[in-house]
Amino acid sequence: MSLTESEKIIFIVGNSRSGTTMMRRVLGNHTQIYMLEELHFFEQLWSTSDKQKVLTDHEAVKLASKLLFIQRDGYLSEMNTEKYQQDALQIMQQIKGEIFPHAVLNSFLFFETQKNNKSIPCEKTPQDVFYIGEILELFPGAKIVNMVRDPRGVMLSQKRKWQRRAMGAKFMTKKEQRRLKINYHPITISKLWNSSIRAAAKFKDHPQLHTMYFEKMVNDSEAEIKNLCRFLEIDFKENMLLIPQVGSSNEADKPDEYGIKTERAGNWEKGGLNNGELWFCQNICGENMLQFGYAIKKVTPNPLYILYYYISFPIKIVLAILFNLHRMKNIVEAIKRRLK
Repeated sequence: MSLTESEKIIFIVGNSRSGTTMMRRVLGNHTQIYMLEELHFFEQLWSTSDKQKVLTDHEAVKLASKLLFIQRDGYLSEMNTEKYQQDALQIMQQIKGEIFPHAVLNSFLFFETQKNNKSIPCEKTPQDVFYIGEILELFPGAKIVNMVRDPRGVMLSQKRKWQRRAMGAKFMTKKEQRRLKINYHPITISKLWNSSIRAAAKFKDHPQLHTMYFEKMVNDSEAEIKNLCRFLEIDFKENMLLIPQVGSSNEADKPDEYGIKTERAGNWEKGGLNNGELWFCQNICGENMLQFGYAIKKVTPNPLYILYYYISFPIKIVLAILFNLHRMKNIVEAIKRRLK
């Protein structure tokens, strides 16, 4: 069921969307690596019950068509599985033996990579941190880059993410803005951060997983990326650090400016989170924060904030589930993975 070890694929996962996006741009500058869009294969197009499922030719072509559409037209675009039928057929025909869903993903990754004259496919979907075990089992040649960031930085980024449309992300729909705004709650973000830390911790000593810290990467970029290149067994290229200043939830895009900004490491300290949000974050994540060297800041929360967040939490959870149902193939499994 698993694939050969010679097929190197890089998966970028983690609890920081900003961190994984930055890493995506860094690796995308390498001459060998083709950086794909977020495919959301695990969780949305695949669940555990699909591990041993053998697809028909029709099902395989349909899955390949979905992956092609997400890659070429964007995850938020209205799905059209007819658009890339010919390429999907080629992807399916390249698979030898029984056709499993992960084999379709593998064939698609190399099809798109070779089409763009590169040799190593790289895919970034942050929440795949909850599927590290499956990735290692199904893709023996996988190299996993796990991005970790201070939960307060993650919280600020998630709080402001819905505003990205006004900062340069014109592709973001109003529907997506609403979903992102509903998804945010300090208790939810804190618990998800803890869950992602626990999910990755089970594989911390695995030779195919490399953990990187957002703060270290922005403060000592060259050393950190050189170390990453050794793990990935690729040559370091100077231009890997020349990434455009776009994608931040805290400032407008500056596509004409390049480089990794050191000030992004502790931007939460400049404001943006109230004392209630900081209190919840540090109380929920405190134990794991200390293990990763993130200092706890003394906070005296406003009781009204605490009351508001406690009352609003169950309401936000219900709304978040409703607004994200279409993004999960098996909603029960997805929630369980996040609550482990």
